[in-house]
Amino acid sequence: PRRFVYGFLFDHFMEEHVLISLAGILVIGTGAQWLAMRLKLPSILFLLIFGFLAGPVIHLIHPDELFGHSLFPIISLSVAIILFEGGMDLKLDELRDIGTIVRNLISIGVLATWIFITAAAYFILHLELSLAVLFGAILVVTGPTVIGPLLRHVRPTGRVGSIVKWEGIMNDPIGVLIAVLVFESIIVGNIQEAGALIIAGVLKTIFFSAVVGVVSAFLLIFLLKRYWIPDALHQVVTLMFIFLTFVISNYFQVESGLLAVTLMGVVMANQKQVSVQHILEFKENLRVLIISILFILLAARLKLSDFQDLNSNSLIFLAVLIFVIRPASIMLSAIGTNLKWKEILFISWMAPRGIVAAAMASIFAYQLQKSGFSQANALVPLVFMVIVATVGLYGLTITPLAHILGLAKKNPQGILMVGGQNWARMLAKKFMAIGIKVIIVDSNKANVRQARKEGIKAYYENVLHENIDEKIDLDDIGRLMCLTSNDEANALAALRFQDIFGSEHVYQLFPEETEGEKAEEYTPKHLRGRYLFRKGLDYPTLTKKFVAKAKIQEVKVTDDFNFDEIKRQNPQIDPVFLLDKNNILSFFAADDVPHPEPGQRLFVLS
Repeated sequence: PRRFVYGFLFDHFMEEHVLISLAGILVIGTGAQWLAMRLKLPSILFLLIFGFLAGPVIHLIHPDELFGHSLFPIISLSVAIILFEGGMDLKLDELRDIGTIVRNLISIGVLATWIFITAAAYFILHLELSLAVLFGAILVVTGPTVIGPLLRHVRPTGRVGSIVKWEGIMNDPIGVLIAVLVFESIIVGNIQEAGALIIAGVLKTIFFSAVVGVVSAFLLIFLLKRYWIPDALHQVVTLMFIFLTFVISNYFQVESGLLAVTLMGVVMANQKQVSVQHILEFKENLRVLIISILFILLAARLKLSDFQDLNSNSLIFLAVLIFVIRPASIMLSAIGTNLKWKEILFISWMAPRGIVAAAMASIFAYQLQKSGFSQANALVPLVFMVIVATVGLYGLTITPLAHILGLAKKNPQGILMVGGQNWARMLAKKFMAIGIKVIIVDSNKANVRQARKEGIKAYYENVLHENIDEKIDLDDIGRLMCLTSNDEANALAALRFQDIFGSEHVYQLFPEETEGEKAEEYTPKHLRGRYLFRKGLDYPTLTKKFVAKAKIQEVKVTDDFNFDEIKRQNPQIDPVFLLDKNNILSFFAADDVPHPEPGQRLFVLS
């Protein structure tokens, strides 16, 4: 009986420990993401730190005990989802301008990076040649899961953003393929014959990945187009197709599945037969969750003893990797292209490593240690050192570098205006007169045609189109004004652009109030933009004012003529926007009314 009780208590304790660990992974990962977003820093840094604390420091999470032999298959499937979602961000239209440089980056750039890192690892870190070659292959990848958030934060102008996005997503499966082939050659002891093995493996991988990935995409499109999949199952069935594609491709050629799911994502993103926006939104949310969990798990697997071998040579290698190898590979890739030196410098400073490198290092080190390679235990701490250093350095410095190079605007003042009716064009011309860029988007051809005649840049587009942000030029645009007569369309457009401009800079008109329903209650706050101007200044009211010859006038605020005095002398005016001494634009919004100060320029509707 005593043994039974002890056994029961032990089993109960173990069950509770597993539950606590599983819940802890999600809580810690989500908390790290939230903290990173609040501090506007790369989330991967917090994920690694929190995971390391939860694992080898306080021993809360033991991934190998929790998942056993299932850990690395779970990691592989998770990476497949991440790369599919990355593939859905790639638009083939972008290749018209950047195709040559992207081709060079995923061929010449990958090869040069591999060779240079291999040499540095062999001569500086003193790794065995076979492990140095594998280490170089692992660090070929440049972390699209880190690059994506950095690009959204920096919002670079021109083509550099598209270039690093394509490079980061496409070189992931390529790097994995090379690393796997090198790993296999190490296991069989034929590293000297790796060249022929790699060439044959690359050709087979390209063939099977293309066939399986493209066929899977078209089969999914076929099912969606004929409505054979219920709407509620679109996302789940897509996830099923990702797993099937990954597994089938891997069955025919080892580790070709990642390229297959990437190509599947590219095909899905560029077809015009069915809408995939709802699938993409699901994948984006799933990707955040997966990244949070994976980095916590991988960091928690580390041991404090793993970092004892890191020394001054490790720091020298890190400096060579960042300041020599990356710029050299980019300059080699830029030969024969029209890349400018500013673009080369920006791309050279955008090579953070991420989840794929961490996953590969963990998997290969585990297998090599079982096969008797004593130096293999150095791979994981070295790769994590590179991840932390590159993410931290690039993440903290890429934004100011982009501003210095003129490839991104700090606090862009431009306005994307939804609605091109007469008074919206008058407002746009007033903004343009004081040096603020304005773009109008309208689905009314007459409004767009007239805006262009008046010298306003205008697009005849549906602002709710899933690729609208790629069809219009958002350089130097940092705010959204939704000015249409359709309150629902205004709210949807505001919601659509919150991820791009941030909810702080997304505005819409007050909806017209109906009897018994207040404007503030018309749409929940989290499903709309910030209300412009004052309550009651809705579309019909503004239209009546402009029909009655209302104008936007500038009033200079002085010590003797402050805002209160202006309102006292002109009680009928409505303040619209304000320019401070640094020409920073502020709208008068219902939730935040600026208080004009002397020296500022106040613009009012009178």
